[in-house]
Amino acid sequence: MIAMLSMLDRLRQHRWIVTIAAIFFGISLALLLNRYYSFYASYDQGIFNQVYWNSSHGRFFQSSLSSALSTNVVNQGAWPEVMYHRLGQHFTPALMIWLPIYALFPSPVTLSVLHLTLITLGGLMLYVLALRHVDRPLAGAIAASYYGANAVAGPTWGNFHDICQLPLFVFVALWAMETRRWWLYWLMAIAIVMVREDAGVSLFGIGLYLIVSRRHIGRGLATCVLAFGYMLVLTNVLMPFFSADISERFMMERFGQYATGEEATTIEIIWGILSNPFRLIGELLTPFDRTIAYLLGQGLPLMFVPFASLASWTIAGVPLFKLLIAKGDSVLVINIRYAMTVVPGLFYGAILWWSSHQDQFKRRGVRRFWVGCVTLSLLFTVTSNPNRTLYFLIPDSFNPRVHVGLVEQWQHARAVHGVIDRVPGEASVAATTYIIPPPFKPSRNPTLPAISTADRSRHRRTHRVYRPRYRSTGGLRSGL
Repeated sequence: MIAMLSMLDRLRQHRWIVTIAAIFFGISLALLLNRYYSFYASYDQGIFNQVYWNSSHGRFFQSSLSSALSTNVVNQGAWPEVMYHRLGQHFTPALMIWLPIYALFPSPVTLSVLHLTLITLGGLMLYVLALRHVDRPLAGAIAASYYGANAVAGPTWGNFHDICQLPLFVFVALWAMETRRWWLYWLMAIAIVMVREDAGVSLFGIGLYLIVSRRHIGRGLATCVLAFGYMLVLTNVLMPFFSADISERFMMERFGQYATGEEATTIEIIWGILSNPFRLIGELLTPFDRTIAYLLGQGLPLMFVPFASLASWTIAGVPLFKLLIAKGDSVLVINIRYAMTVVPGLFYGAILWWSSHQDQFKRRGVRRFWVGCVTLSLLFTVTSNPNRTLYFLIPDSFNPRVHVGLVEQWQHARAVHGVIDRVPGEASVAATTYIIPPPFKPSRNPTLPAISTADRSRHRRTHRVYRPRYRSTGGLRSGL
């Protein structure tokens, strides 16, 4: 009884930030459910659902949907393969931590709820971390800024993605470092690099901070060696064992400007970067307007305080550097998952800055300005319609005006379900990207193994996939 009263008292002490987290979770869940059930969830949601479904039935990381995006299909004209292991594209063993949850509730909706839960818990862990350095009201303001950040809300209101694990893991690692729970720190370090093949960049930033700040130089060096060494071994030895995608497609799509041939390993890309400093500088600074806008968007919810923090420039600077030197339209888009890799370092740096300037928070003008910055960040998030989740509020185009209302889209959804219900249990299916995530009705033959075919005559990436319980479709990346 005494323990229960003590717990209730602690909850009352922190009820403000718990309320903010609950509001963020509730609004985001409503948006994600509407997005999914009204057929706005897209291809990647289907990929992760298929990976989890196959893994829960012993076919770990197999995905014919990922095969449709492999170099063999995209560049060489091969047919998609059912037995294709996605680990050749993205090495994401940390996803299996949550496999028991999916096995209990096998649905794409489970992934959306999991994705949102991990991001929400990341904010609460940030609050716990902030309490190590600042008073409760200031810690609450920092955590509230996390939930109002464009780089958090934007990627949250989209498909499930592997990077949703990163803020929670990084904040726990930093808290473990602060409290000298080194067993937990190293456990989180392993979890971070297991998120995906490039997540070691975030861990390297932590190690760099430990060295530069002289807080734990030895452990910082060990952290950097672990992060960098793991990424090199993974991308040059382990991932090529599954497929050639990392060198023939993904390295070239993001860092091909530093390569000399039609394919390149990570070692060759690193050498290309070091041997061509002028190109590196050009990539860092251009496009100048988008780079500045991206930096301002990341710093806005924290009143740009991270830009004055050494910790921010070291921890967040490493993943930010990776984004700035890469090519492609998506690397500097704050509403997609890559932006979330920069978030933990910025917020930790803000915590350390405020720990030396807590008197500034007592000024009413500073607090009002901070509220204005967070409000502006939320406004930019809403008006940008991240991942088209707010399609019912924000038109796709103003001139000419293209807008689908909520009622109209749900009518479309019912029509799509009506078509799906008429598809025979064993029929071949061709579907657009937005029809891939929702599972079809149960197959007539529950023991039918997963198979895949390609329809070259009309659509290169159209293929079919059967699952033991639900039949899911493959589809066109660009839609019909």
